[in-house]
Amino acid sequence: MAASPEPTTVLACEGICCHLPAEPRPVQVLHGISFSVSRRTSLGIVGESGAGKSMLIKTIMGLNPTARITGTVRLDGTDVASLAEKKRNAVIGRKVGIVFQNPMTSLNPFVRVGRQIEEHARYHLGLSRREAKERAIELLRVVGIADPEECYSFYPHHFSGGMKQRIMIATALACEPDLLIADEATTALDVTVQKEILDLLQVIQEERQMAMILVTHNLGIVAGRTDEVLVLYGGHVVEHGPTDRVFATPRHRYTAALLSAMPQLDQPAHTRLATIPGQPPNLANAPKGCPFAPRCPVATADCHETMPVMTVSADGRHRFACHFPVAAGAEAAP
Repeated sequence: MAASPEPTTVLACEGICCHLPAEPRPVQVLHGISFSVSRRTSLGIVGESGAGKSMLIKTIMGLNPTARITGTVRLDGTDVASLAEKKRNAVIGRKVGIVFQNPMTSLNPFVRVGRQIEEHARYHLGLSRREAKERAIELLRVVGIADPEECYSFYPHHFSGGMKQRIMIATALACEPDLLIADEATTALDVTVQKEILDLLQVIQEERQMAMILVTHNLGIVAGRTDEVLVLYGGHVVEHGPTDRVFATPRHRYTAALLSAMPQLDQPAHTRLATIPGQPPNLANAPKGCPFAPRCPVATADCHETMPVMTVSADGRHRFACHFPVAAGAEAAP
């Protein structure tokens, strides 16, 4: 039997920096972020609120018009960051589908859902009204909407939150993208519906052989659903590697603290949950050294003064930036 071909790189980001306009000086919210994601693979981007997750996605999508962006964003080999706005929007709109956090505000309440799904395909693919309608109905069927022919003409208020998110997924799939991004796509949903949506995303990704990025503050979502995980803190990549390896042997103190804060099924009832003391950094007055130093239990003066360099494992797959990394195979205290 012939070996399956190596997955091709769909998105490659190199040295992404983002400065937002502010007084008295611009605020840097992303610091030299590099990663890639290939077809048929999934990347989880995790971190607390304010870590830079959504800002990174907006930068990739070109949704930060007032920001100063440096670095490269290559989509199927094309550096979209260097393109004029109209050309960039055409490429990204065709090749990237995105599902945002709150389906209640992502859908236009005054437009029938079928029209909202099909307008994307008509604009980017030039489909006729009849062809676009057929595609919209089929996509409603794909995402599990019962009676899609009838629901095509419904308004958003006719659907529950979970059904709205399925419609958002159908909209994201309208142009058959190479990359699907779910930006906190299950946060506004209850736990049972969260699982249904995540399972649906996984099935669709496998069937269509897309690349996928799951953006979340919940480590439980990326566990078992992603191939790699990128941990952000204060706009920096602090750890990046295969998901199973990062979960089993976290090297950065922040990653270890996040994992320690997760509830465990084998914990006795009423066990006090571990927490991370302090607050995420104020990026307008960011720490000089490691951004996690003010909250780290082992930080020294060097941690507060110097940003640690990125350390890469021997096989090149696991990297982390910490002056005092957790020993490989050791369990870190929160």
